[in-house]
Amino acid sequence: MRLFNFVSFFVGTLALLQNVVASTPDAASGEPVVLAIAQFPETNAFSHVVNGERNAILVSIESKEVERNVTLKNIAGSLHHVQTNKLLKNFTKTDYPIPLIEGAPLQLPYTFHSEFKPGEYKLTVWIEYAVEGKMYRVTAYDSTVTVVEPESSFFDLKLLSTYLIVAGVLSGLGYYTYITLAPQPKKRKARPEVSTPVGTVTATGAGGYEEEWIPEHHLKKSKKAKSSGTATSGDEASGVESATEGRRRKGKK
Repeated sequence: MRLFNFVSFFVGTLALLQNVVASTPDAASGEPVVLAIAQFPETNAFSHVVNGERNAILVSIESKEVERNVTLKNIAGSLHHVQTNKLLKNFTKTDYPIPLIEGAPLQLPYTFHSEFKPGEYKLTVWIEYAVEGKMYRVTAYDSTVTVVEPESSFFDLKLLSTYLIVAGVLSGLGYYTYITLAPQPKKRKARPEVSTPVGTVTATGAGGYEEEWIPEHHLKKSKKAKSSGTATSGDEASGVESATEGRRRKGKK
């Protein structure tokens, strides 16, 4: 990490010296001298621009103008093709209406978003300031950056919520498809139960009847009639026997 910090400091110092050298002729010609240099934070030593995330770069500004008032207006940037320098996108500018005091360095953040295919691109960041109603521009960063995709993790909350929503939608569609297209089971008809006779059944001759459905007084009458009929047949049988014995006696005489 210390090596990366040293490299970043060394590169920043070189860029600042280049701006000072480039600004010397401007001071001789009457233009204001304002120095600007931008570099990525220490956590991004390899100048990575992550797609879909908020990328930050720090811009250091210092005015060398003694006699005239310098006012910072904004910080802006753009992305270009690394070989042809073709403009790919102008990033949104950030307004900073701040007066620049001579000899007082100022560091401001500039953030931008990227949605490009991973690879190497050329990033340009500049500041615009005004002196006596006239606008000037100073380039703070003009170097190659690497656009990368964000690191994905299975335990990312955003991905987990997305997975749950997709799973719920698919489950609902699957259930609706099943109940719509699947054949419904046929309902079986219940067989009627045969009622079994309750109580004792008394049968006489070829037919039969259930005694519990007959009133008691009718049953008593039928029983008396049966008993009287049995006694009469007994008397007739005894009379027949006595007549037969009498005939036998007459024949012996």
